[in-house]
Amino acid sequence: MPKTAKINASGHLEIGGRDLLDLAKEFGTPLYLLDEETIRGQCRTYVNSFREHYPNSEIIFASKALCAIGAAKVIASEGLGFDVSSGGELFTVLKAKADPRRIYFHGNNKSIKEIEEGLKAGVGRFVVDNQYELANLADAADRLGRDVSVLIRINPGIEAHTHEFIQTGRIDSKFGVPLDQLDDLVKEVGKRKRLKLAGFHAHIGSQIFDVEPFIAEAKLLVSLTRKYGTEELSLGGGIGIPYLSGEKAPDIPDFARKIAAEIGKTNAKLILEPGRSIVGLAGMTLYTVGAVRDIPGVRKYLIVDGGMSDNPRFILYQAKYEAFLARDPGGEKSETVTIGGRFCESGDLVIKDGLLPPAKVGDVLAIACTGAYNYSMASNYNRVPRPAMVMVGGGKAKIIVKREQYKDLIINDAD
Repeated sequence: MPKTAKINASGHLEIGGRDLLDLAKEFGTPLYLLDEETIRGQCRTYVNSFREHYPNSEIIFASKALCAIGAAKVIASEGLGFDVSSGGELFTVLKAKADPRRIYFHGNNKSIKEIEEGLKAGVGRFVVDNQYELANLADAADRLGRDVSVLIRINPGIEAHTHEFIQTGRIDSKFGVPLDQLDDLVKEVGKRKRLKLAGFHAHIGSQIFDVEPFIAEAKLLVSLTRKYGTEELSLGGGIGIPYLSGEKAPDIPDFARKIAAEIGKTNAKLILEPGRSIVGLAGMTLYTVGAVRDIPGVRKYLIVDGGMSDNPRFILYQAKYEAFLARDPGGEKSETVTIGGRFCESGDLVIKDGLLPPAKVGDVLAIACTGAYNYSMASNYNRVPRPAMVMVGGGKAKIIVKREQYKDLIINDAD
């Protein structure tokens, strides 16, 4: 839940000083909400924790978690740089006035066009995933006359305890250079006059609660830093958040202390790339119940006006969420319900067999922890317009992404 979430004098759920029922009435549903105070608080926790334990560090926000100009402006104002993985993410954060020198350009198959866009923008680092990209980057740098600092993404062969679809550091991953091929790629960088090897990057996965894989990753990157005499090492991101009551995510200050104990064995600059743990808790999604389907002895469905197009995480990897009845968040959760979406797939669910107080048609449901990988993975399946996104804080609410209209759905159609 956002840090500002509470039950107000009317008995309703509010965040950022705004009643969720009022927000649903004013902006409609489905509706993405972001709590500004939570985002700022998470940014500050990362920056201050690593500044205390390892001053030579930089926090870079993983734009893939949430990429919108309004959110990026808040994050940049807290002193974070940006990790981008496409030309579109680069374009967005530049529109938010991000410092290009503090942008790290990731991606395992950047197009030549995207590489050139990054070079022209003056991004601080290119993170190279393979020998083909290295050749394209070197050629583009020669054409444009730009010197480039690169990090090589390695495959660390570390298996994190998370869903297999978001494990990115296993030996069979599609990402990163296998360690037995690293010498050759390092030598290739040295042959290219406009490329400089700044260091190494790895990423082991997402929604991880156990810090031990990160420590193993840090030890590996430290050994590579010593071997090749480089100046930077990037651990990526991946710290999880508690989607359900009772879950306990890693403590960020403690995480910083443990990582600093390993990285402190070098003089290298440390890069961290949190995404979900910056914006995930800040988000809530509001839906309106449009139908109730009770199948006696089997299941009770609450059918809402959104679903897999605004949040595909359940259908992708059975992600779990908690729901709250906006008009009675403190009520006894006496019913087991499945929250189903409006889309033409049986797997279009938001929550399967969750607990709620008795709900009826017209009720507003609030789904917690939707700030990461909801808007950024949304689609127009069934030609449904994507929801608006509203930033709340200090009793005020501001649209930072407009609700799509039907005309937006056909803007690129050709006769």
